[in-house]
Amino acid sequence: MSAPAADQAISDWQQWREGRAAWVSAATGPLALTGTHWLEDLDNGVAPGLPGRWLAEHGGVVHDVDGTRTALDTEGSALSLADGRTVRAIVREGQIAVRVWDPASAARTSFAGIDVFDFDERWVVDGAFRPYDSARSVLVPNDDGRERDLPLDGELTFTAAGVEHTLSVVVEDDGRLWAVLADGTSGTSTFPFRFLYIPAPGADGSVTVDLNRTHLPPCVFADAFICPFPPPGNTLPYPLTAGERAALTS
Repeated sequence: MSAPAADQAISDWQQWREGRAAWVSAATGPLALTGTHWLEDLDNGVAPGLPGRWLAEHGGVVHDVDGTRTALDTEGSALSLADGRTVRAIVREGQIAVRVWDPASAARTSFAGIDVFDFDERWVVDGAFRPYDSARSVLVPNDDGRERDLPLDGELTFTAAGVEHTLSVVVEDDGRLWAVLADGTSGTSTFPFRFLYIPAPGADGSVTVDLNRTHLPPCVFADAFICPFPPPGNTLPYPLTAGERAALTS
């Protein structure tokens, strides 16, 4: 990598870092998430710490407070509570939950940044994506203690630290690739697993893999997130001394 290209790569990476910190600490970002309440687990629709009842109706949620009903879909609509909290509905594998964001959460107010490894151009490598002939899924544990299917769309192969390795990946709606991975630092100097997004590959499957952008999953910042563990084969056989390491608190 030439000096100008290296300088640009570092500048882009620093902007990415700043964007990550801003997103994590936003009023409805990961640090503000204080609860995920699965409706099937609630007693008569009552969620701890929330007003009224939360009922599943027509594929969404209805909030009922003394007969006044407000509908929430699972496509991003939000309900603002009088105390400043925000509630949204989600669906996972046919099960509906309500999530609660509190801008005054202890995690958000004590956030002091994200510890990262220094940028290293050696972790920017060429890769090749090969889609599966048909979509697959694998049952993996999630950070909330449940097992869920993780859909997988293909394989990403690259060589880093002198070792060729293949990761099973998901293709996002915008064409990007998403990997859940672990490595030789997992559970010691980094979280037990991390996420990585890779730009959409070219028509021939070629893609640049920047491992410096390996980052912490949302469940690092709030216990109420659902984060899948890496599927079989997605553990790199070396320490990946790149990307985010841990959340910092004041």
